Amino acid sequence: MCIFCKIINNEIPSYKVFENDRVLAFLDASQATIGHTLVIPKKHVANILELDDDTASIVFKVVTQLSKQISKNLETNDFNIINNNGELAGQTVNHFHMHIVPRYDNDGLKFNYPTNKLTVEEFNGLKEKILEN
Repeated sequence: MCIFCKIINNEIPSYKVFENDRVLAFLDASQATIGHTLVIPKKHVANILELDDDTASIVFKVVTQLSKQISKNLETNDFNIINNNGELAGQTVNHFHMHIVPRYDNDGLKFNYPTNKLTVEEFNGLKEKILEN
């Protein structure tokens, strides 16, 4: 059983900030910034590729509601909403989860993505590849 399933089953303690019959949200133990929260479906699915549309909708609804609550109560309007999908993307727990990472002035976090310069032809080829089937 994965660590998040153990949290859902109350086998491991957590700091819950939301719970209903389908979704659980709790403070991330590592707190990348103050208020860093994880939102997970109670149904075990490894990643976004296994997530059904109904569960995705419910999870993201909770992400939206909690982001608004965190924004108001922790006095920040800036967030990173993150899903790491797979090992190469940094997923360390194989149970789908979304991170709500509030951002603050001088919080020290850096999310810089390298840029790939594509030609118009490369952009069009990439677009067509994504739209196949």
